[in-house]
This record gives sequence, C-alpha cells and structure tokens, in this order.
Amino acid sequence: MTEHITSLKNPKVTTWKSLKDRKGRRETGCFLVEGRKMVEEAVASAFPVEAVLADADRVDEFSLPAGLPLFTMPAHVLAAVCDTKTPQGIAAVVRAAEIPLKGRRFVAMDGVQDPGNVGTIIRTADAAGFDGVILSAQCADVFSPKVLRATMGSIFRMGVQVTGDLPGMLAGMVQAGASVLSSQLDGEPFYQCSPLNDKFVLVIGSEGNGVTDEVKAVATHRVKLPMRGGAESLNAAVAAGIMMYELTRDMD
Repeated sequence: MTEHITSLKNPKVTTWKSLKDRKGRRETGCFLVEGRKMVEEAVASAFPVEAVLADADRVDEFSLPAGLPLFTMPAHVLAAVCDTKTPQGIAAVVRAAEIPLKGRRFVAMDGVQDPGNVGTIIRTADAAGFDGVILSAQCADVFSPKVLRATMGSIFRMGVQVTGDLPGMLAGMVQAGASVLSSQLDGEPFYQCSPLNDKFVLVIGSEGNGVTDEVKAVATHRVKLPMRGGAESLNAAVAAGIMMYELTRDMD
C-alpha cells in the first residue's frame, strides 16, 4: 500500500511528529527511526514496522520489502517529521517491543541520562558480545531519537529491559548466582578484581552521581578503573566500553 501525503496538517503527520517526544511515544507505543541503515535494521528485526516514510523524489533509491505501508511525501514534510536537520530521505515508524533478556553477560545503567551515552553503551555491549542491557527508569528513554541514532541499530538486536526497581532486580540476580560489579570511584582496582561467577552484571552509574547507594549495597564487587593521569573520572560510555571488552576477553 502506498499513499502520497502533501500537507503538514495531515493527521498522520501530526502523529508522526509527536514521536520526537517521550509523551508522544508513550501514547502511541511507537518510535521513529531515520536513515537507510536504521530502517533496514528495523525491517529485519522482530519489531513491527507500522509505516515507512519516504521523500517522494528519492523513494526509488530504497529497496523495500513488499507489503509494508509506504507513505511518500515532499522533502519539507519528511523534514518536519524527522529529528535530524538533514533527513536521509527515509524513515520508519516502529512499534516498541522488548527483546527478552537471555544469557549470562549484562550491562546495567543506573540513571545514565545522556542519550549519547545510553545509545553508545547499548552499541558497545552488542559489539563486545554482551547478551543484554538493563536500564533504571531514571535513564534516558531508549527510544528517543538521539539514543536510537547512537545505537546504530543495536537496539534491534540486544535484549533491553527498563526497570523501576534496579536494586531489587539486581538483588534477585545475585540470589540466582550472578555477580554484580558496581563501577565506582572508591572501588577496588578493576584489573585486580576478584573472580566473577559465570553470570554477571556490570553496572554503570549516572554521569553526575555515579551508582546509587541502593545498587552499591547489593553489588558483589565494587571496582574502579585506574586514573594514571590528572583526570578524576572517565565518560560513562568510555568506562563501560573498557570494562565490557575486558570482561569478554575470554570469548576471543
């Protein structure tokens, strides 16, 4: 099905524009991805694609599976829907879904609020071979445009779960035999960390306040990266990347 839209006042356009905001995403249950790669990732995933939006003058540039609802529109209408300043000619409306957490290697974010950090940690977890990502409710919305762009499609491959009780969830995982590593400035040296169980969770704290006291209380390991220079700390995503790759070295 293909439909051509010309007006910014079209009700569908109004709904799609609302997906830039958390309120709109919550009310519709959908989010918007932009660009050829992200649309391809969405189409190939288990997430239902509700609609594909394309610049009418560029639609022939894209190879789309048959059966997807396709809406073509002038460039200025697509630009109004998209979050980026220079849209790539294609976007997709995707229904939000959660991929169940499975496996034994997880990274948890405890109040990480910068969308770029959240998306980069999800992408790095995917690249490093982690099995899933857990976020506290205080983290940036995983379906916000900036987070989605930073994941570069990993959001569609990783098990991701948002919880309103991160300490409780981690405590349950400890009771089930998992190790929980809390990254904190007053922890023991990361490279001298005592052995972990086969299943583990690495916790990354917020940019300003670090890991909450409630999460620290349930952690089995409290670790810090060495600071050999003058810097007191690292960017949350950088620190997460270093530790994730070190923790998965045995996979090589």
